[in-house]
Amino acid sequence: MKNFFLFLLGIVIMFNPVKASAAQKFPILIYHSIAEYAGTGLKELYVTPENFEKQMIYLKEHGFTLLTFEKWEEAKKVKKPIFITFDDGYKNNLNAFAVFQKLQSRVFKPTATIFVIPEFIGRPNRLTKADIKQMTNSGLISIQSHTASHPNLTKTDNLQYELKDSKEKIQELTNKKVIALAYPYGNTNSRVINETKKYYLFGLTTTPGPFTLTGIKDELFMLPRTYIKYSTTIEQFAKIVEVE
Repeated sequence: MKNFFLFLLGIVIMFNPVKASAAQKFPILIYHSIAEYAGTGLKELYVTPENFEKQMIYLKEHGFTLLTFEKWEEAKKVKKPIFITFDDGYKNNLNAFAVFQKLQSRVFKPTATIFVIPEFIGRPNRLTKADIKQMTNSGLISIQSHTASHPNLTKTDNLQYELKDSKEKIQELTNKKVIALAYPYGNTNSRVINETKKYYLFGLTTTPGPFTLTGIKDELFMLPRTYIKYSTTIEQFAKIVEVE
């Protein structure tokens, strides 16, 4: 009887594997400007506020949990985790912040990460220190590093300044820990990763596709991100975020 029970248990496990054993997989999205395109810069790096709001409403209505890198471990526990990121710290990211404020509710707290460049803070069309403090204090936005001056890290010799100093400047401004770095242009290599690991817990590229936990060395410093573009339709957006 005992052997028969074990046999049945084996059959159940074979055809009903525990979900927790499956590879962790979720999307990390990358945005730049949330504004109407006015002819300056690359059009595809813009997403209109209207389209951004539609995309966030989709996430809200389809049960996604928006996380920041401080809550990375929660991705293993919550329903449909997703990470929303913005590079460069443009002033128009305040439009995304306004959408988050509008959509937040008792059961839905939209959060995102903005990767800023300390040398660019306060420049025309960039977030100011006051903007950053307002968003940080809201609990909706995490401010992380996009290096000190936005160089190609694979070609610079001043990695300590770009990585360590940028982290310290942002932490001084926000009074929050900086644990994630977005590589400018998505460029990295083993030298950059080794230096990044001294100061951060995560490194983000622009390699497209969802993140899948595989256990390979340094995978948290080669995180992929998928661009959401000006031309991205809501149908395309749904296909990007609905990973299996």
